[in-house]
Amino acid sequence: MKLEPHDCLLHVVGEAMKAEPSLEAVKLDHDKQAISIATLGRPSVEQIEQTLTDQIATLRADQRGQGCGLLRGDGHCGTCVPPNPRETIKFLNVQKEGGTTTISRVSCPTSPSFWRWHNLPWPTFTTRRVLAPTEEDDLGAEARQELISAVLCGIFGLLGFFTANHSWSVAAYVAAYVAGGWFPAKEVWESLQKRILDVHFLMLAVAVGGASIGAWGEGTMLLFLFSLSGALEHYAMGRTHREISALFKIAPKNALVIDASGRERTVAVDALKIGDRLLVKPGDVFPVDGEIAKGKTAADESNLTGEAVPVEKNEGDNALAGTVNLWGAVEIVTTRPPSQSSLQKIIHLIQEAQRLKAPAQKFTDQFGTGYTYGVLTLAMAMFFVWWLALHRPPFASTAATKSAFYQAMTLLVVASPCALVLSIPSAILAAIAFAARRGILFRGGAAVEKLAQVTTVAMDKTGTLTTGELQVAEIVTFPAGRERELLELACGIERLSSHPLARAIIRHGKHEHVASIDVDHFESITGQGLKAQLNNAPIALGRRTYVSQLFPAAAKFDSPDPQPGRSEVWIGHRDLVGRILLKDEIRPQARDVIVAMRALGLKMVALTGDRHATGEALKKALALDDVRSELKPEDKVAAISKLTDAGEKVAMIGDGVNDAPSLAAAYVGVAMGSRGSDAALEQAEVVLMHDRLENFLAAYHLSRRARRIIYQNLVISLGTVVTLVAFALAGAIPLTLGVLGHEGSTVIVVTNSLRLLFGKKSA
Repeated sequence: MKLEPHDCLLHVVGEAMKAEPSLEAVKLDHDKQAISIATLGRPSVEQIEQTLTDQIATLRADQRGQGCGLLRGDGHCGTCVPPNPRETIKFLNVQKEGGTTTISRVSCPTSPSFWRWHNLPWPTFTTRRVLAPTEEDDLGAEARQELISAVLCGIFGLLGFFTANHSWSVAAYVAAYVAGGWFPAKEVWESLQKRILDVHFLMLAVAVGGASIGAWGEGTMLLFLFSLSGALEHYAMGRTHREISALFKIAPKNALVIDASGRERTVAVDALKIGDRLLVKPGDVFPVDGEIAKGKTAADESNLTGEAVPVEKNEGDNALAGTVNLWGAVEIVTTRPPSQSSLQKIIHLIQEAQRLKAPAQKFTDQFGTGYTYGVLTLAMAMFFVWWLALHRPPFASTAATKSAFYQAMTLLVVASPCALVLSIPSAILAAIAFAARRGILFRGGAAVEKLAQVTTVAMDKTGTLTTGELQVAEIVTFPAGRERELLELACGIERLSSHPLARAIIRHGKHEHVASIDVDHFESITGQGLKAQLNNAPIALGRRTYVSQLFPAAAKFDSPDPQPGRSEVWIGHRDLVGRILLKDEIRPQARDVIVAMRALGLKMVALTGDRHATGEALKKALALDDVRSELKPEDKVAAISKLTDAGEKVAMIGDGVNDAPSLAAAYVGVAMGSRGSDAALEQAEVVLMHDRLENFLAAYHLSRRARRIIYQNLVISLGTVVTLVAFALAGAIPLTLGVLGHEGSTVIVVTNSLRLLFGKKSA
């Protein structure tokens, strides 16, 4: 895959150096998984660290197992770095020695002697604990290997237990230790190379300590349960990964382009441009977002929206990238670049979602290396308390008294925060995956938690409560009976306009198969309408007052004002005058969704820029609690701020550029995915793909369910640790029970999170 320049590590570092003049060099040690930076002066190292690690983590997520050789450490990407490893690229110098790559500014030879080096943590985004959805790691195979390891550990452990009186019992226990400790030992070795101590180290330390005092059975049980919970964890992550991996695998790589001469040729999807005409055959996947230009079919959109019912597609309808063309050969015209298609939006948003942490997860992140050191210190201190203060034997237990070392090992086991560490990310990733396969995208764990706390839902009207796609409701001509002729004139002049009204009229013309006419001398008059020439006679389209200036007959006809929620366009040509009425239909499911949300105790408010009459009609039709009309973007922000000041937690649903400030001001911003502008998607924390309003209700249910499971996990994990530690400090719990309690809580927590994957669509 040939990468764009911004997909290369060299450009990431170059941009960072431009932004921070004191940054002189970046060194990546691929063998030790370490990053170092060199600076001059006294810069903000924390800011540089955050910028670099975030960008490198993002870059690694975007590579899909290929990409920049500088980042992998096995070469150069070939896009912007020539094969020579000591090549000056603009103001940067790249040097590779063994497993180390150094990117530095081009400077005088004495400059490096003044550099101050700082060590940074290796970005953890693409480790196997938290996966980028585009990675092809086979977590299922890893989970199976760990499960086999755990089973072997259990078998050898039972063999050692039932042959306790034989000399080769210890050999069976040693085999159990090797099988059960193999994967944890690998984790510990990788962490120790980075000078990090974690829960894996605690578990191995306890197992080795148990063996040293002859407690082989307890140590084996610990390793068995620990390896079993590890296998279950990887199964959970793998199941989560598989839930969303289908979204990435379905993306086609090539498309059939029809050129101007009508010939077909195969073109890479990445090379497609707006306006290209494509042929999509039955059974093929739509490669980009486009408009059906010829033919009719139905599309299976279940992989994007979760809707199992095929969606009919006629000329003028939109087709979404990644959906399946079921039965008809159709020609589509590309309406968005491949990088901005619905499928690519999903890919980008999921990648971002898995990087962002929930508030509860940030809470658990505090129990990292520092907590491990604290537990080790406490266990060591209690060893001396039990030995010197309480006069227990230091190492050798007796029939009546357990040794101080035995009690310290028990304390280490029960105080290890395995379940706590897994409790939040397992639930968050499961919720994100479950939602993504149903057309709901949470941009991070915070959104999963926050949506459940919402008390008021504010909604834009156009594109949210309504379809956002104007439809021709009626055509009236003076004299009557010439409706098709008027539609032909309207399509001919609107074909050169990009106004939403024009798109609606042209789409209706395609459905009616009206003849295509060509006009001359096209001109757009801002705020009034359009004019052109047809057969040396003028055509005017626009407001009634504007058209009547050229065609006075337009002002004479007695026609009522459009009903609230409808728009009109007047057309005049020679002796023909008429108007086209357009309407933006309320979504069929909108009322049911609002009724269901009100039943859950949510307050429903509509914010619209339309007239008061339109707003009141909308309020009556949908049984809304409140409608605020004739609002500018800043007025919508003020309305949300007022609700927030009143103690409400507001979710704002919108789709347009004018909604972006409101989405940012709300407690949770929700964007309609297909119609959503880039500005709206940037500000939203939840995206409803394919503009399905009912998915907001599903997202709210899922958020509440995920939040309950998160709190259940926290109570289980923290409660288990606190209870077992209290008993361990009192010396009232044996190591065997401590192992069962500790590892049992880990299994329960991960299994509880998996319920989000296998649960119902609503809860």
